[in-house]
Amino acid sequence: MVNLRVDWRASVALVGTVVKWLAVAMVFPLALAAFYGEGLVTFLASMAVAVAAGWSLERLDDDPDLGAREGFLMVGLTWLAVSVVGALPYVIAGQGTVAHPVNALFESMSGFTTTGATVMGDIGFDTHSRALMMWRQQTQWLGGMGIVVLAVAILPELSVGGAQLMDAEAPGPGIQKLTPRIAETARALWTAYLGITALEMVLLYGLHIVGLAPNMTLYQAVAHGFTTMATGGFSPAARSIEYFSAAVQWLIVPFMVAAGTNFALFWHALNGEPEVFGEDTEFRFYVGVLAVFTGLVAVLLFTGDTLQPTRVGPLSGNVELSVRHAVFQVVSLVTTTGYASMDFAQWGRPAQYVLFVALFVGGSAGSTGGAVKIVRWLVILKSLRRELFTTVHPEAVRPVRLGGRALDERAIRGIYAFTLLYLVIFFFGTMVVYVIGVPAADLVALDAMSAVAATLGNVGPGFGIVGPMESYLPFPPSTKLFMVFLMWIGRLEILPVLVLLTPAYWQT
Repeated sequence: MVNLRVDWRASVALVGTVVKWLAVAMVFPLALAAFYGEGLVTFLASMAVAVAAGWSLERLDDDPDLGAREGFLMVGLTWLAVSVVGALPYVIAGQGTVAHPVNALFESMSGFTTTGATVMGDIGFDTHSRALMMWRQQTQWLGGMGIVVLAVAILPELSVGGAQLMDAEAPGPGIQKLTPRIAETARALWTAYLGITALEMVLLYGLHIVGLAPNMTLYQAVAHGFTTMATGGFSPAARSIEYFSAAVQWLIVPFMVAAGTNFALFWHALNGEPEVFGEDTEFRFYVGVLAVFTGLVAVLLFTGDTLQPTRVGPLSGNVELSVRHAVFQVVSLVTTTGYASMDFAQWGRPAQYVLFVALFVGGSAGSTGGAVKIVRWLVILKSLRRELFTTVHPEAVRPVRLGGRALDERAIRGIYAFTLLYLVIFFFGTMVVYVIGVPAADLVALDAMSAVAATLGNVGPGFGIVGPMESYLPFPPSTKLFMVFLMWIGRLEILPVLVLLTPAYWQT
């Protein structure tokens, strides 16, 4: 008999605690269901299942003791469990394409991982209740800063071992401890997240009040506030942000930039240190990358780089349109938000290739963004520059520095290992999707690559059949389940999931 070194009962019991409290998050869509008089049973039933399932799992261990191994298992299982429970409203409502269990799981995982890829082929209130559409938005907001980070912030039973849980879940190569207690750090991050979200909601609705955004109702303002700061990209509007005015598009841009910024910087700024933004090496590099990519795309659009006439009018020769859509789409894809101000699948190949590269960049460490992350690319570039220098001066000792601090060589090797593993999974995933996706969809290479990059990097839209105004619905169930796996490991940054698949984790 194999002697397991992992107390799986403790991990599963704490997963049950999170699942049970997920029912509280359904109170908001339940209130909307009561207000609009639609979908009330959907959320009452879902809440009952969440409480019952969570309570049952909690019974496995009355006093769970969480070590490092149990932390990895708890985090990985939590994201699977909340995605399964989060799919219940779609199935119970029984409306549209997301009523199918596989599609419901895809939509739920895409929501909680803030991917924004959708299989909802009938977006809108004609098919779905306003409560269900808001739940779709809310799943992204809950997953943005992290389900487990939120649990650590509010549940005392997770405060012990909370640092291990946050390291396993929080996006980026580690999380900065802002306060002496990790639960206080979690609360600080969520406070900044909540505050900026509320500010965006107020400003978006303010545009509606002053007449600059006729379509941006209070409902829409709340819905898009949820998914902007989560870098999620879901929208109740079928054509995403193209449905709204130019003023809305310009307003959302700085909030997407903020969502891709390390939230620790906002904490320091609110505590009287606003200079941290200018002093932070990663933030300066992040802004520089956005500026370079935007400049390239803006020039291409201004010089006529479109495949066909667009809904917003000709971009060629129009400075405001070219700059606005270049800024919006570059920021949206680099930060992995996934909103669309227009159908960029209509752009020419050069502009699409720039956006394709943007799918791999990602936001800052400690942000809600996905993909590889800015800080990793910065460290790789710095280490490559060092290699060039030491090739010419082999006797020199030159550490890689980030923000004036010398990085540990083991940390640098870890960044190279993660990036290589990410690219290997991307290429392997592309082959899988291209092979098993062809029978149901007329795929070209760029479509398959962008679909994998967009799901693994938690970006959402890609090109071709998975473009911003299309959906992932044409893929067969097997491909969708594979993409669910990609979204799951992508959100947890691969290693915390893959380590669960090694015999050494369980036995030695």
